[in-house]
Amino acid sequence: MKKWSFSSEHLIPLSFLGAILIGTLLLLLPIASASGNTTDFLTAFFTATTSVCVTGLVVVDTYSHWSIFGQVVIMILAQIGGLGIITVASLFMLFTRKKISMGQRIMLTDALNLNERSGVLRILVRIIRGTIIVELLGAIIYSISFIPLLGYKKGIWAAIFNSVSAFCNAGMDVVGPTSMGIFNSNSLVLFTTMTLIVLGGLGYVVWFDLSAGILDGIKKRYSPKIIWKRLSEHTKLVLSLTGILITVGTLSFLLFEYNNAGTIGNMPLPQKILNSLFESVTLRTAGFASFSQKSMTDVSCIMAYILMFIGGSPVGTAGGVKTVTFFLATLNILSYINDDDKTLVFNRNVSYDLMRKSTVILAVSSFTVIVFTLLLMATDSSLPFADALFEIVSASATVGLSRDVTSTLNPAGRIIVIISMYLGRIGPISMAIFFAKRKNKKSSVKYIEGNFYVG
Repeated sequence: MKKWSFSSEHLIPLSFLGAILIGTLLLLLPIASASGNTTDFLTAFFTATTSVCVTGLVVVDTYSHWSIFGQVVIMILAQIGGLGIITVASLFMLFTRKKISMGQRIMLTDALNLNERSGVLRILVRIIRGTIIVELLGAIIYSISFIPLLGYKKGIWAAIFNSVSAFCNAGMDVVGPTSMGIFNSNSLVLFTTMTLIVLGGLGYVVWFDLSAGILDGIKKRYSPKIIWKRLSEHTKLVLSLTGILITVGTLSFLLFEYNNAGTIGNMPLPQKILNSLFESVTLRTAGFASFSQKSMTDVSCIMAYILMFIGGSPVGTAGGVKTVTFFLATLNILSYINDDDKTLVFNRNVSYDLMRKSTVILAVSSFTVIVFTLLLMATDSSLPFADALFEIVSASATVGLSRDVTSTLNPAGRIIVIISMYLGRIGPISMAIFFAKRKNKKSSVKYIEGNFYVG
C-alpha cells in the first residue's frame, strides 16, 4: 500500500480547505441559523470561507442570520484561520501531551512563516498565551460600551466575538447592520478595535522583540533612543512602515473626505480625524467600517486599493502582500534602476533571494487581482469597475470591506470571490507550488546566451 506524505506546501492549503468544508457542514445545520431553517450551501460555504480566511465579506448579516451556535462556529473558524490550522493542531498536541515529530516541527515553522526551527514550540506557546491575553483585554474593554447598548448577555457575547474578530483581522461583528457605524463617535470602541487590529497585524515576531526590548530597557534604564536601536531590523522596519502607512492613510481620508456628507463631511473635526484614522487602520485587512465605503470619493478609493493590497506585516493575522514584502519589492526595483550591488536597510544587507521573492509575490498578487476583477465583471455587466476592483482587492487581501456589492453577487460572482479569499489567505504562490512538483533543477549543460530586448 502506498504511503501518502505531504509537505507543508501541500498540507497548509489542504488544512485551510478542510477547515472551510467542516465549517460549511456545521453552518448548514438548521441550529446554525436564527430562523431554524437550513441555510443554502453557497451561503454557508461563502461564510465558512470568509471566516477561515479571516476576510469578513458576508452575503448575509452575521448578527441577524446566524444563531448563537452559528456565530460561535464563525468565531472559532476565524480564530483558527487567524492563528493557522497547523498552529492550532500543534497546540492541541501539546495539550494532550503528544510528541511532536521533527517533520511536524518543520511544518509548524513553515505555517508560522519563521526563518529558524529552533525554539518553535516555545514560540507557539507564547503566541497562544499572548493571543488569549490580548483578546480577553479587548473583550473586557468592549463590554463597557456593548453591555449598556445590548444588555448583559448579548453585550458580553458581542464583546468576545468582536475582540476575536478584530485581533484576527476578520472584520465580522454581531452588533448590527452598520458594523462600527453606530460607534463612529465612540472613541473607546474605535480605539480598542484599532489597537486589536494593529496588534494582530504587526506579527508575533515584532510582538516578542518589542516587548523584550521595552522590558529590558526599563530594567536597565535605557532611553527610548537606545531601546529603538537595540530592536531587530525587522521590528524597526515593520513599525516604521506601519506608522507611515497609517499616517498617510489618515491624512488622505481626512483631506479627500472632509466635505463628503456621505462619509465624514457632517462630523465635527475631532470625529473626522478619529474616523479617518480608523479607516486607515481597518483597510489594512480588518474589514470593520465606521462609514459607508460606497460613498467614498474616487481618490479615496484609490488610496483604499493601495492600503488593502499592501495589508499588514508578516507572521501575524493580517493579509495582503505584507508591508515588508511591498517595501523590499520596491527596493528591488530601485536597486536595479540605481545599479546598486547591495541593498541596505537599517545597516543590514537584504539578500538578493529575499528581494526576488518579494517581487514575485507582488507581481503574482497583482496579476491575480486583475484576472479575478475581470472575471467578476464578466459575471455581471452592470457592476462598475471601481466596485468590482474594490471587492476583489478586499477579498484577495482578506480585508472584508465592500462597496455594498457582496450581498448582490450572483452564484458565479460568489464563487469567484470565494476563490479570491482562499488564494488571498494561503497566497497565490502557495497554490502554484501546491500543483507543481517543485524540484531544484540544476543542469550541468551550458547554453549560449540569447539576445532578447525588453523595455
